Amino acid sequence: MRSVELFAGAGGLAIGMANAGFQHAAVIEWDQFACETFRENQRHHAQAVEGWPVHEVDARSFDFSRLGRDISVVSGGPPCQPFSLGGKHQGQRDDRNMFPEAVRAVRELMPKAFIFENVKGLTRKTFEPYLSHIHLQLQYPELVRRKGENWMHHRSRLEQHHSSNKGAATYNVLFNVLNAADYGVPQKRERVFFVGFRSDVGARWSFPESTHSEEALLISQWLDRSYWDEHKIGRRQIPEIPPKNSRRVQRLHATSPTLNRERWRTTRDALYGLPDPESHRYHQIPNHLFTPGARSYVGHTGSQLDEPAKTLKAGYHGVPGGENMFVKDDGTVRYFTVRESARLQTFPDEYEFHGSWSQAMRQLGNAVPVKLAEVVARSVALSLNACGLRNVKSV
Repeated sequence: MRSVELFAGAGGLAIGMANAGFQHAAVIEWDQFACETFRENQRHHAQAVEGWPVHEVDARSFDFSRLGRDISVVSGGPPCQPFSLGGKHQGQRDDRNMFPEAVRAVRELMPKAFIFENVKGLTRKTFEPYLSHIHLQLQYPELVRRKGENWMHHRSRLEQHHSSNKGAATYNVLFNVLNAADYGVPQKRERVFFVGFRSDVGARWSFPESTHSEEALLISQWLDRSYWDEHKIGRRQIPEIPPKNSRRVQRLHATSPTLNRERWRTTRDALYGLPDPESHRYHQIPNHLFTPGARSYVGHTGSQLDEPAKTLKAGYHGVPGGENMFVKDDGTVRYFTVRESARLQTFPDEYEFHGSWSQAMRQLGNAVPVKLAEVVARSVALSLNACGLRNVKSV
C-alpha cells in the first residue's frame, strides 16, 4: 500500500509506517538538517530509509497531483510548537500551524485512511475549540475554508453541515492520547493521534490496546526482582523502593494480580550495551559523544534510570534538550548522547543523525517514537487489509 508522509522530521513516524508495510510515494520535510539525516542514511544504505523519495520542500508548495490517486494512507506530524508546552502556545494563530496543509493533502489525495499525530497540549482546554475545528475539517475535508473566512466561522459552517444530516461524513475520524510507555517505548511520551478512514471503505477499527504497564514494572522490580536480575544488579545494590511507589507495591503484594501486559521499559533498558561515553571516548558508535555541562535545577531534574525516561524535548527557550539528561547510579546527572536519545525514541541503531548535538536533539525531540508509530500503523494496515478481504468475498 502506497503512502505519503508529511512533516516527516527525523523520520520516526515514517519508519514506523514502513515497518508496518507501507511504501512511501513521497516523504516531505522542509528542514535542511532532517533532510540531510535522511540523505546520510540513504548513502549508508540504512534499511529503514532505503529508496525513500525525499522532498526537501515546504508542504504548502507541494503538488500532490503528481503522486496519482492510489495513495492508501497519508500520515504525518504537523509542527507541534503552536500547541506545545515548550512553545509559544499561539495555536491556530502560529504561522507554524500546518494542520490546514494536512487537511489539504487528505482533500486532494482522498486516501483510504490517514494518521496524524501531535503533542498532548493540543487537547488542553485552551485549544478545545480549535481541536473541534481540526476534527471537523478531517471529517469533511472537501468543505474548504472560504477566502476571508476566519477559522471560527469555518468551524460554525462545518458544525451546521455536520448537524444537518445531509449525509455521512467523508471520513470517520477518531482521536486519542497515547502514552508511548504503554506500547514498549522506554519513555513517558504522550501524543494525540488522529486516525480517519474514508467512509466508503467500511473499516472497523479502534485504537490498539496497550501492551505494557507500570504495574508489571513494579512487580518485576519490587516483588519478584526479575528486573534487577536482568541487569545483573546484586541484591546489595538494589535501591530502596521510591516513596511514591511504596503504597502501590504493598497493594500489588497483597492482591498478587495476574497481568496480561509486559513491563514498562526503562532508561536503563534503553542504555543497555552502550559504553559510558564519558569514560570510553574512543569507541566507534555513531552519535554517541559525551556532552558536558549537565546540571540539575528546579524543573530540570533528569530522568530516573529505572523508570521510562521523561519526554525528550526539542527545546524552544535556550539550549534544546535542557531536560534531556538522566540521573546516574552515583546521583550525578549527564546529558543523553544522541545515540541514547535515539534508543529512547526506538530508532534502529544503524540510523544516524546529522548535525550538532543540539540540532540532532531537536530532531529527536520532535520525533514520534518508531515503535509507537509502528503499532498504530500496523493496526491501520490490518484494518485496510480486512476491508479488502471483505470486499473480495462480497463480489
